[in-house]
Amino acid sequence: MPQKSSASDIGDAAVQAKTGKTWPQWFAVLEKAGAREMTHKDIVAVLAKKHGVGPWWQQMITVAYERHAGKRKRHEKPLGFEITRSRTLAAPVAEVFEAWGNARRRAAWLPGKPPAIRKATENRSLRMTWSDGTNVEVMLHSKGPKKTQVAVQHGRLGSAREGTKQKAYWGEALDRLAQLLEP
Repeated sequence: MPQKSSASDIGDAAVQAKTGKTWPQWFAVLEKAGAREMTHKDIVAVLAKKHGVGPWWQQMITVAYERHAGKRKRHEKPLGFEITRSRTLAAPVAEVFEAWGNARRRAAWLPGKPPAIRKATENRSLRMTWSDGTNVEVMLHSKGPKKTQVAVQHGRLGSAREGTKQKAYWGEALDRLAQLLEP
């Protein structure tokens, strides 16, 4: 069984294959560089300039290190906590978009105070401000004429506990949306 760091879902073999080092090796390199006292941006710069790590891996290694060092919790971002929930529905993308964008239809499966839609790109995405001021982004991906993947990202949450609560909430909401749209 591949070994994973408790700070990352990416296994040691994968990180070593792509970067030349395992998680414990990267953590040791960053400790030696004084990363416990650095900002996220500073750690990324060390990985880029001194170790030639590409942009995607710079972020992955930095976040894993920050979790390892106790500087960041799971799902924590610079502006708070963020969760993602997704579901594939047996419905065309246009119907799914309409169920999100039409206030009356949305109220049938997403009760409570309606979110403020800041931006909507037809059949692709919606950006909303939730009633508590947090951000919700909905991405729609057509998987064929009668199948759509919905990904909800809820960010700027105040705590890991709030993230857990919202992850459960969005799971239930997507279940209600499926009941509304699926035959």
